[in-house]
Amino acid sequence: MPHATRPVPTRKGTTLRNEQPRSHYGDAPPAGPPRRRQSFAPAADVIGSELDLRLTGTHVVHALTPGFCDAASVYLLERWVLEENATPAVDPAQIEARRLAVRVGTEAHETWEGVLPVGEVIVFPRETPYARALATGHTQMLDGVDTHTSQRLLASAGGDPQRVDDLLRTASFLVVPLQLRGATVGFIACTRGPERGPFLPGEAVAVESLAARAGVALDNARRYERERRTALAIRNSLLPDPAQEFPGCRIAHGYLPAGQGNIIGGDWFDVLPRPGGRVGLVVGDAMGHGPDSAVAMIQLRTAVRTLARLDMEPAELMRRLDELAYDTPGASFATCIYAEWDAGSHTCTLVGAGHPPPLLRGPEGPAAPVTLASAGLPLGLGTGNYEATVLTVSEPSLLLLYSDGLVESRHTDIDQEIARLAAALDTAAAETVPADCPDAFPALCERLLRSPGQAPGADDRTLLLAELTPATT
Repeated sequence: MPHATRPVPTRKGTTLRNEQPRSHYGDAPPAGPPRRRQSFAPAADVIGSELDLRLTGTHVVHALTPGFCDAASVYLLERWVLEENATPAVDPAQIEARRLAVRVGTEAHETWEGVLPVGEVIVFPRETPYARALATGHTQMLDGVDTHTSQRLLASAGGDPQRVDDLLRTASFLVVPLQLRGATVGFIACTRGPERGPFLPGEAVAVESLAARAGVALDNARRYERERRTALAIRNSLLPDPAQEFPGCRIAHGYLPAGQGNIIGGDWFDVLPRPGGRVGLVVGDAMGHGPDSAVAMIQLRTAVRTLARLDMEPAELMRRLDELAYDTPGASFATCIYAEWDAGSHTCTLVGAGHPPPLLRGPEGPAAPVTLASAGLPLGLGTGNYEATVLTVSEPSLLLLYSDGLVESRHTDIDQEIARLAAALDTAAAETVPADCPDAFPALCERLLRSPGQAPGADDRTLLLAELTPATT
């Protein structure tokens, strides 16, 4: 029975079948030039260490240059980057590919940005070696760059050949397809000048091995970036409108995920207009992370926004929210704190559902946790037993609502952490000047979110800071 054969690139850009059988286990390896993996193996170790498309492409070109070749670049099919589902033609007239990374010698890509800009989408005609590599899945090896590439380089350099002389003097050219699960998603291009020996078949095989690793790493990075974009789109869609203004109430908010940015937690917050010029402030926390928590968080936030449009008392709003959470998968045991500020009557009404107490700070301080009439049980338990706490706020004050990610610690009691947060609010408020600066209030919020005394935790951190200013009569 004949042995399996594999295509081996020739130096004219075509592929032949190697009729020499592969060696069996224990047989002597076939004669031929070494693969020279050692030329780029140390630098290639970092490929896949970062879930970032451009950074992964940069790792690939740095692994190849200058030890293995004089210049290297990575291109990805545009339809693959954009995750289009349309199946390409078997032999398309042209192929669109995006330049992901490039390196010429030891120079940074900025040196070549004008000629070979990263992110540029290029149309490759069918007759180019790039299109052949993509269409056939076979490595292309040539004695120099093709006519299309030469013309494109000269056009990018404004017709000045000296700017691209290093690339035009290429004496050996290698195009290796990036394959993933049987599909070709891009290619790696390598060039050598006349001062170096041409690429050998064994070296092409080594680059193919590197391309196989790079393909998996690039796919992982693309998937991660897609999930991250989805998470950010969901999170950003839930943020209050920063341009929205409320009478007697200035707002700043912040959110810091516990893990990677593509993992959506259950924290949520909102600022809600109420009838009669009142304003509702809410921070909640659905248990866990991931899609289930995100769905529960979105449903609870939507329910609060709907209930806030009705002219009901805060305690009744929380009771209705408890009923809705009871019938919402994943929403049971979610916690929540709701505050309603009425600048005209100088009152702030608070209702808690198993959530950490808010902090209140007067003009001169100190900040302290509000003693609620009832802490309330978490949502979704069907108790409906929620009691309102009404505060009279006669002077401008700061009200801080936050999630338990800011005050939970494995090593410290939660009351101590709440006291630490209160002290951080005092320090930040005293040092943030001038108070009327447009950026001062958000900066104060950001400082609290990243207060130095707080160790990174396993939960998201969310806070909603409000400056309550009573209306003058």
